[in-house]
Order: sequence, then structure tokens, then C-alpha cells
Amino acid sequence: MTFVAGVEPLIISGEALFIPVLDNLLLCLAGAGWRPLEQHELAASEPVVLEQHFLGYLDQKACWVVDVARAGQAEGFEWHSLRSQLGLVSEEMFLLAGRALQISRWYGDHQFCGRCGRPTTTDPQERAKVCHACNLSFYPRLSPCIITLITRGDECLLARHARASRPVFSALAGFVEVGERPEDTVHREVREEVGIEIQAVQYFASQPWPFPGQLMLGFTGEYLSGDILVDGVEIMEAHWFRYDGLPAIPSAATLSGQLIANFIQQRQGLART
Repeated sequence: MTFVAGVEPLIISGEALFIPVLDNLLLCLAGAGWRPLEQHELAASEPVVLEQHFLGYLDQKACWVVDVARAGQAEGFEWHSLRSQLGLVSEEMFLLAGRALQISRWYGDHQFCGRCGRPTTTDPQERAKVCHACNLSFYPRLSPCIITLITRGDECLLARHARASRPVFSALAGFVEVGERPEDTVHREVREEVGIEIQAVQYFASQPWPFPGQLMLGFTGEYLSGDILVDGVEIMEAHWFRYDGLPAIPSAATLSGQLIANFIQQRQGLART
């Protein structure tokens, strides 16, 4: 399946797909993984629609996110969080659902200007809410974050974060500060969270992360010096783990899980040579 983002719909086919959302939840067919609904399925869910926003095209079908005031009473539908679908749907479907939720949230959060309080209007040319009273535009928010796997030979450094919903150990992460390069953020966050210095920082991959609106930039780095010293606020504990003796780690659907899986694959390859 191919998704192409857009701002204004063009006529490609008469068919359309819909993504109903309510309080950051996605409407799903009962007993099935999430996917956009066909028009007849949307009608069968008996939604009370507030707004709808064009997202782009999925397999040349216009795709819309639909803000719902309340859930319909029809049987055969369930509401699920996007996080619950992580690893259950394809990466493309996960990214599309994340885009839908973020566009819906942006539209709801910027009904009024944050500077003068006047009502905003939707820009017809680009994805923006505009205050014509003070000429201020509001675009969907995106916050860049780094996530870094630090290695030391056969070991990698994994940490248990205070805000983690499950007792898993993952790579280190943090927000990019204003005026800071992502590479500088890597060194700063590692130093602040576990007290060590690193070297040989390299870019790995990226992942949109709609909880609520981050762009995760993945890096790897090698241990240089220092002893682990956690702050006890963001990081509760951190340890070095051998690639063949890891604790519970994030799903491979996450960038943290992909960083760890890549490290395991590399060390296993060296062990076989």
C-alpha cells in the first residue's frame, strides 16, 4: 500500500477512505487490526461528525481524518489507542494513523490565536491555521528527539526510564534543545542521564513518533570514558548488557528496538567469524 501526503484533495477516483478519531482513539472494526474505513463502514458506525481533514492518498484513494463528537451505538466497532496497535499493523498504517491523530489534535488545539485570542481560520493553500488579526500562522507541531544506543564491545548500555509504561530497558533518548544540533544533543543527553562520555556518534535511522508529536532521530555511539551514574529522576537504572543476555527490551516496531536488534545482529555476525 502506498500513501502520498497532501493538503487539498484532487480527483483521482470516486472512492475515499476515512479515519474516525475521538479523544486520541481510533475507530476499528471489532476483532480486526486498525485500518481506514470505507465509506459504507463509516456510515455503519453511526458517527456524530464534527470536522474532517484531508490527509493525502492511500492507493490513489482520498484519505480523510474525521473528528467525531461521540461514538455511535452500532455494533461491530471498537475504539483503540494507537499505541495498542504498535507492532500489530504495518509501519505504513502506523504512520498514517499517527498522522491522522496529530492533524486532528493540531486542528483542535489551534481554534484560537495564542497571541491575541481571536478565532483562527484554515489556510486553503497549506497545512496551517491563521490568525488574520495579527498575521500569525500555526502549523502542526513536530518536536525532534534523539535516541541513542551506546555500545562497548559485546555490551550495550540500556536504561529503565521513569516514565516507561512497562518495565523494559531501552536506548537513551531526549529532546533537541533550541539552537542545538542533534549530534550535540546525543552527547549532552548521554552525559546528563548516565554520566559517561561517548565517541564515534553515527546516524542510524529516523521514525515519526506520534506520542504526541515527535520525530525520533536514531544514533549509535561508542563508550569513551566514565562510570554510569543515573539521575534518579528521568532514569531509574542503567546497566551494560551483553548482546546475548539482554533484559526485556522495546518492540522491534520502535526505533529503540531496531537499534538494539541491529547491534545484536552485528555481534552475532562477529561471533560466527
